[in-house]
Amino acid sequence: MKTAVIYWSGTGNTEQMANAIAEAAGAELYSVSDFSGDIADYDRIAFGCSAMGDEVLEESEFEPFFTAIEGALSGKTIALFGSYGWGDGEWMRNWEERVKNDGAVLLNDEGLIVNEAPSDEDLEKCKALGEALTK
Repeated sequence: MKTAVIYWSGTGNTEQMANAIAEAAGAELYSVSDFSGDIADYDRIAFGCSAMGDEVLEESEFEPFFTAIEGALSGKTIALFGSYGWGDGEWMRNWEERVKNDGAVLLNDEGLIVNEAPSDEDLEKCKALGEALTK
C-alpha cells in the first residue's frame, strides 16, 4: 500500500495537520504545488485544504489540482482534513460529497476540520487519522 498526504496551507495551520497525519501514517508528504507524481500510484491519500472565501477550497492551486484528479479516486481510501477561521464547515461537507460521488472510500465517512491553529488535542486527532489511513 502506497500512501500520500497532499495539502495546501495558507497560514500553516493545515500544514501542521498534514505533518501530523503523514508522520503517523508513514506517508509521503507533499504540498500541492510540489506534487508531481501520479495519483494512480497511491492506494490511500489524505488531502488537506483550508477553507477560503465563501467556504470553498483554495481556488488557484488546490481546486484545479483536485478537479484534475477526481476521476482517478474511485476505489481509493481517502481522508480529508483542513482548517477554517469562519463558517460552519460547509466547504468540508461539499468536499466530502465530491469524494463519495467519485466512488472513493471516505475514511471515517467525514473530514477532519480544525478551527484556526490546531491544538494538541487536534494534532492527536490528526495522528489518529494518519494511523487509521494505514489500516
